[in-house]
Amino acid sequence: MKRKQGVTISLALPSLNEEATVGNVIHTVKSALMDEYPILDEIVLMDSNSTDRTRQIARDLGVPVYIHQEILPQYGARRGKGEALWKSLYTTRGDILVWIDTDIVNIHPRFVYGLIGPLLANPKLQFVKGFYRRPIKVGQHIQAGGGGRVTELTARPLLNLFYPELSGLIQPLSGEYGGRRKTLERLPFSSGYGVEIGLLIDMLENFGLDTIAQVDLRKRVHHNQPLESLSKMSFAIIQTVIRKVEWRFGRNILEEVNKTMKLIRYQSSRFFLEVEEIVETERPPMIELPEYRELYPL
Repeated sequence: MKRKQGVTISLALPSLNEEATVGNVIHTVKSALMDEYPILDEIVLMDSNSTDRTRQIARDLGVPVYIHQEILPQYGARRGKGEALWKSLYTTRGDILVWIDTDIVNIHPRFVYGLIGPLLANPKLQFVKGFYRRPIKVGQHIQAGGGGRVTELTARPLLNLFYPELSGLIQPLSGEYGGRRKTLERLPFSSGYGVEIGLLIDMLENFGLDTIAQVDLRKRVHHNQPLESLSKMSFAIIQTVIRKVEWRFGRNILEEVNKTMKLIRYQSSRFFLEVEEIVETERPPMIELPEYRELYPL
Protein backbone atom coordinates (compact mmCIF):
# COMPACT_ATOMS: atom_id res chain seq x y z
CA MET A 1 0.00 0.00 0.00
CA LYS A 2 2.86 2.39 0.80
CA ARG A 3 4.53 1.80 -2.56
CA LYS A 4 1.26 2.02 -4.44
CA GLN A 5 0.31 5.32 -2.79
CA GLY A 6 3.80 6.78 -3.16
CA VAL A 7 3.84 8.20 0.37
CA THR A 8 6.78 8.71 2.68
CA ILE A 9 6.60 7.95 6.39
CA SER A 10 8.55 9.46 9.29
CA LEU A 11 8.88 8.33 12.89
CA ALA A 12 9.84 10.93 15.50
CA LEU A 13 10.85 9.77 18.97
CA PRO A 14 10.52 12.31 21.80
CA SER A 15 13.00 11.68 24.60
CA LEU A 16 14.24 12.99 27.93
CA ASN A 17 16.75 10.89 29.87
CA GLU A 18 15.64 7.54 28.49
CA GLU A 19 19.02 5.79 28.27
CA ALA A 20 17.58 2.62 29.83
CA THR A 21 15.07 2.02 27.03
CA VAL A 22 15.81 4.23 24.01
CA GLY A 23 18.37 1.86 22.48
CA ASN A 24 16.02 -1.10 22.48
CA VAL A 25 13.18 1.05 21.10
CA ILE A 26 15.30 2.28 18.18
CA HIS A 27 16.90 -1.09 17.43
CA THR A 28 13.59 -2.95 17.48
CA VAL A 29 11.78 -0.52 15.21
CA LYS A 30 14.67 0.26 12.87
CA SER A 31 15.64 -3.36 12.24
CA ALA A 32 12.06 -4.40 11.49
CA LEU A 33 10.63 -1.40 9.65
CA MET A 34 13.67 0.02 7.87
CA ASP A 35 16.19 -2.78 7.46
CA GLU A 36 13.87 -5.76 6.95
CA TYR A 37 10.79 -4.05 5.53
CA PRO A 38 10.99 -0.60 3.88
CA ILE A 39 8.08 0.97 5.76
CA LEU A 40 9.78 3.91 7.44
CA ASP A 41 11.71 6.44 5.39
CA GLU A 42 13.29 8.11 8.41
CA ILE A 43 13.58 7.90 12.17
CA VAL A 44 14.64 10.96 14.18
CA LEU A 45 15.17 11.47 17.89
CA MET A 46 13.64 14.70 19.24
CA ASP A 47 15.51 15.11 22.51
CA SER A 48 14.61 17.58 25.26
CA ASN A 49 18.25 18.16 26.29
CA SER A 50 18.82 14.90 28.13
CA THR A 51 21.64 14.78 30.67
CA ASP A 52 22.25 11.04 30.35
CA ARG A 53 23.45 8.95 27.36
CA THR A 54 20.15 9.07 25.44
CA ARG A 55 21.46 11.09 22.48
CA GLN A 56 24.72 9.15 22.18
CA ILE A 57 22.86 5.83 22.12
CA ALA A 58 20.65 7.08 19.30
CA ARG A 59 23.62 8.39 17.29
CA ASP A 60 25.45 5.09 17.72
CA LEU A 61 22.43 3.37 16.17
CA GLY A 62 22.52 5.68 13.16
CA VAL A 63 19.52 7.86 14.06
CA PRO A 64 19.66 11.65 13.50
CA VAL A 65 19.37 13.51 16.78
CA TYR A 66 17.84 16.94 17.35
CA ILE A 67 17.73 18.90 20.60
CA HIS A 68 14.38 20.59 20.39
CA GLN A 69 15.55 23.69 22.29
CA GLU A 70 18.00 24.34 19.41
CA ILE A 71 15.43 24.03 16.60
CA LEU A 72 13.82 27.28 15.34
CA PRO A 73 15.63 29.28 18.06
CA GLN A 74 14.11 32.54 16.81
CA TYR A 75 10.81 31.39 18.40
CA GLY A 76 12.37 30.63 21.75
CA ALA A 77 12.76 27.37 23.62
CA ARG A 78 9.94 26.09 25.77
CA ARG A 79 9.98 23.14 28.08
CA GLY A 80 7.78 20.16 27.37
CA LYS A 81 7.08 17.17 25.20
CA GLY A 82 4.59 19.08 23.05
CA GLU A 83 7.34 21.46 22.01
CA ALA A 84 9.43 18.53 20.76
CA LEU A 85 6.49 17.11 18.80
CA TRP A 86 5.69 20.49 17.23
CA LYS A 87 9.29 20.97 16.12
CA SER A 88 9.45 17.43 14.74
CA LEU A 89 7.15 18.65 11.96
CA TYR A 90 10.02 20.93 10.94
CA THR A 91 12.80 18.31 11.18
CA THR A 92 11.01 15.46 9.38
CA ARG A 93 9.93 15.11 5.76
CA GLY A 94 7.35 12.31 5.64
CA ASP A 95 3.83 12.64 4.24
CA ILE A 96 2.79 10.63 7.31
CA LEU A 97 4.33 11.37 10.71
CA VAL A 98 3.98 9.08 13.72
CA TRP A 99 5.26 9.41 17.27
CA ILE A 100 5.93 6.81 19.93
CA ASP A 101 7.40 7.33 23.37
CA THR A 102 10.92 6.11 24.12
CA ASP A 103 10.18 4.66 27.57
CA ILE A 104 8.30 1.60 26.30
CA VAL A 105 9.67 -1.48 28.05
CA ASN A 106 7.84 -4.09 25.94
CA ILE A 107 8.62 -2.42 22.61
CA HIS A 108 7.43 -4.22 19.47
CA PRO A 109 7.22 -3.05 15.82
CA ARG A 110 3.41 -3.10 16.12
CA PHE A 111 3.59 0.16 18.09
CA VAL A 112 4.59 1.79 14.80
CA TYR A 113 3.03 -0.28 12.01
CA GLY A 114 -0.21 -0.43 13.99
CA LEU A 115 -0.49 3.35 13.60
CA ILE A 116 0.54 3.38 9.96
CA GLY A 117 -1.84 0.66 8.79
CA PRO A 118 -5.15 2.54 9.20
CA LEU A 119 -3.78 5.64 7.47
CA LEU A 120 -2.72 3.59 4.45
CA ALA A 121 -5.89 1.50 4.40
CA ASN A 122 -8.40 4.35 4.70
CA PRO A 123 -7.68 7.64 2.89
CA LYS A 124 -10.41 9.40 4.87
CA LEU A 125 -8.52 8.97 8.14
CA GLN A 126 -6.24 11.81 9.15
CA PHE A 127 -5.26 10.95 12.72
CA VAL A 128 -4.69 7.65 14.55
CA LYS A 129 -4.35 7.01 18.28
CA GLY A 130 -3.03 3.83 19.82
CA PHE A 131 -4.74 2.13 22.74
CA TYR A 132 -3.66 -0.74 24.96
CA ARG A 133 -3.87 -2.27 28.39
CA ARG A 134 -1.56 -0.51 30.86
CA PRO A 135 -0.49 -2.70 33.75
CA ILE A 136 0.87 -1.00 36.85
CA LYS A 137 3.16 -2.35 39.57
CA VAL A 138 1.80 -1.89 43.09
CA GLY A 139 4.28 -3.20 45.62
CA GLN A 140 5.30 -6.62 44.34
CA HIS A 141 2.09 -7.15 42.37
CA ILE A 142 1.14 -6.24 38.82
CA GLN A 143 -2.40 -4.97 38.25
CA ALA A 144 -3.46 -5.68 34.67
CA GLY A 145 -5.36 -2.44 34.10
CA GLY A 146 -4.24 -0.06 36.82
CA GLY A 147 -2.19 2.28 34.64
CA GLY A 148 -3.43 5.48 33.07
CA ARG A 149 -4.39 7.26 36.27
CA VAL A 150 -4.37 10.73 34.72
CA THR A 151 -6.54 9.42 31.90
CA GLU A 152 -9.21 8.05 34.22
CA LEU A 153 -9.16 10.78 36.86
CA THR A 154 -8.66 13.86 34.69
CA ALA A 155 -8.85 13.41 30.92
CA ARG A 156 -11.84 11.08 30.66
CA PRO A 157 -14.11 13.11 32.97
CA LEU A 158 -13.24 16.31 31.10
CA LEU A 159 -13.88 14.76 27.69
CA ASN A 160 -17.22 13.35 28.84
CA LEU A 161 -18.17 16.74 30.22
CA PHE A 162 -17.17 18.97 27.28
CA TYR A 163 -16.43 16.68 24.31
CA PRO A 164 -18.56 13.56 24.71
CA GLU A 165 -17.93 12.69 21.04
CA LEU A 166 -14.40 11.72 22.15
CA SER A 167 -15.51 9.66 25.16
CA GLY A 168 -15.06 6.43 23.19
CA LEU A 169 -11.30 6.95 22.93
CA ILE A 170 -9.77 4.25 25.11
CA GLN A 171 -6.41 5.99 25.60
CA PRO A 172 -6.87 9.68 24.76
CA LEU A 173 -3.49 10.52 26.32
CA SER A 174 -1.48 7.76 24.67
CA GLY A 175 1.94 8.79 23.40
CA GLU A 176 1.62 6.53 20.37
CA TYR A 177 -0.20 8.35 17.58
CA GLY A 178 0.26 10.07 14.26
CA GLY A 179 -1.36 11.46 11.18
CA ARG A 180 -0.99 13.05 7.79
CA ARG A 181 1.36 16.00 7.55
CA LYS A 182 -1.17 18.09 5.64
CA THR A 183 -3.45 17.82 8.68
CA LEU A 184 -0.94 17.98 11.54
CA GLU A 185 0.70 21.12 10.17
CA ARG A 186 -2.63 22.94 10.51
CA LEU A 187 -3.07 22.21 14.22
CA PRO A 188 -1.77 24.19 17.21
CA PHE A 189 0.39 22.23 19.65
CA SER A 190 0.33 22.64 23.41
CA SER A 191 3.94 22.83 24.52
CA GLY A 192 3.67 20.53 27.52
CA TYR A 193 1.64 17.61 28.78
CA GLY A 194 -1.54 18.97 27.23
CA VAL A 195 -0.38 18.17 23.70
CA GLU A 196 -2.19 14.84 23.35
CA ILE A 197 -5.60 15.97 24.49
CA GLY A 198 -5.22 19.29 22.67
CA LEU A 199 -4.51 17.63 19.32
CA LEU A 200 -7.42 15.26 19.82
CA ILE A 201 -9.89 18.08 20.52
CA ASP A 202 -8.62 20.17 17.61
CA MET A 203 -8.93 17.19 15.27
CA LEU A 204 -12.55 16.83 16.31
CA GLU A 205 -13.33 20.53 16.01
CA ASN A 206 -11.56 21.12 12.68
CA PHE A 207 -11.85 17.83 10.78
CA GLY A 208 -14.60 15.79 12.44
CA LEU A 209 -14.83 12.57 14.40
CA ASP A 210 -14.84 10.37 11.31
CA THR A 211 -11.25 11.39 10.49
CA ILE A 212 -9.98 9.93 13.80
CA ALA A 213 -9.19 6.24 14.34
CA GLN A 214 -7.93 4.22 17.27
CA VAL A 215 -6.00 0.99 16.95
CA ASP A 216 -5.37 -1.83 19.42
CA LEU A 217 -1.65 -2.09 20.26
CA ARG A 218 -2.37 -4.81 22.86
CA LYS A 219 -0.28 -4.01 25.96
CA ARG A 220 2.13 -1.24 26.90
CA VAL A 221 4.59 -1.48 29.78
CA HIS A 222 6.55 1.55 30.93
CA HIS A 223 7.88 3.11 34.12
CA ASN A 224 5.00 4.64 36.06
CA GLN A 225 5.49 8.15 37.37
CA PRO A 226 5.04 9.22 41.01
CA LEU A 227 1.74 10.76 42.06
CA GLU A 228 3.12 14.30 42.31
CA SER A 229 4.29 14.23 38.69
CA LEU A 230 0.85 13.02 37.64
CA SER A 231 -0.73 15.90 39.55
CA LYS A 232 1.37 18.40 37.57
CA MET A 233 0.42 16.62 34.36
CA SER A 234 -3.25 16.90 35.25
CA PHE A 235 -2.88 20.61 35.97
CA ALA A 236 -1.48 21.18 32.46
CA ILE A 237 -4.15 19.02 30.83
CA ILE A 238 -6.94 20.92 32.58
CA GLN A 239 -5.51 24.21 31.29
CA THR A 240 -5.42 22.82 27.76
CA VAL A 241 -9.04 21.69 27.88
CA ILE A 242 -10.15 25.04 29.30
CA ARG A 243 -8.36 26.81 26.42
CA LYS A 244 -10.27 24.68 23.91
CA VAL A 245 -13.55 25.32 25.74
CA GLU A 246 -12.81 29.06 25.59
CA TRP A 247 -12.52 28.81 21.83
CA ARG A 248 -15.75 26.83 21.54
CA PHE A 249 -17.82 29.20 23.69
CA GLY A 250 -16.00 32.45 22.93
CA ARG A 251 -15.17 33.25 26.54
CA ASN A 252 -11.84 33.98 28.26
CA ILE A 253 -11.34 32.00 31.43
CA LEU A 254 -7.63 31.21 31.73
CA GLU A 255 -6.60 34.85 31.98
CA GLU A 256 -8.43 35.07 35.28
CA VAL A 257 -7.31 31.83 36.95
CA ASN A 258 -4.28 30.89 39.00
CA LYS A 259 -1.49 29.05 37.15
CA THR A 260 0.68 28.07 40.10
CA MET A 261 0.47 24.78 41.93
CA LYS A 262 0.94 24.68 45.67
CA LEU A 263 2.69 21.39 46.32
CA ILE A 264 2.38 20.12 49.86
CA ARG A 265 5.72 19.04 51.39
CA TYR A 266 6.55 17.36 54.67
CA GLN A 267 9.92 17.69 56.32
CA SER A 268 11.26 17.76 59.87
CA SER A 269 7.83 17.04 61.36
CA ARG A 270 6.13 19.93 59.61
CA PHE A 271 4.05 20.56 56.50
CA PHE A 272 4.85 23.43 54.16
CA LEU A 273 3.94 24.63 50.67
CA GLU A 274 6.22 24.74 47.67
CA VAL A 275 4.91 26.91 44.83
CA GLU A 276 5.61 25.91 41.23
CA GLU A 277 4.36 27.76 38.18
CA ILE A 278 2.90 25.46 35.52
CA VAL A 279 1.66 27.43 32.54
CA GLU A 280 0.53 25.34 29.60
CA THR A 281 1.30 27.49 26.56
CA GLU A 282 0.46 26.75 22.93
CA ARG A 283 2.34 26.94 19.64
CA PRO A 284 0.56 28.03 16.44
CA PRO A 285 0.01 25.66 13.52
CA MET A 286 3.40 24.91 11.96
CA ILE A 287 2.14 25.96 8.54
CA GLU A 288 1.95 29.56 9.78
CA LEU A 289 5.74 29.75 10.13
CA PRO A 290 7.52 31.22 7.07
CA GLU A 291 10.50 28.93 7.71
CA TYR A 292 8.22 25.91 7.38
CA ARG A 293 6.48 27.23 4.26
CA GLU A 294 9.90 27.52 2.61
CA LEU A 295 10.27 23.77 3.06
CA TYR A 296 6.66 23.00 2.08
CA PRO A 297 5.32 25.73 -0.23
CA LEU A 298 1.53 26.00 -0.29
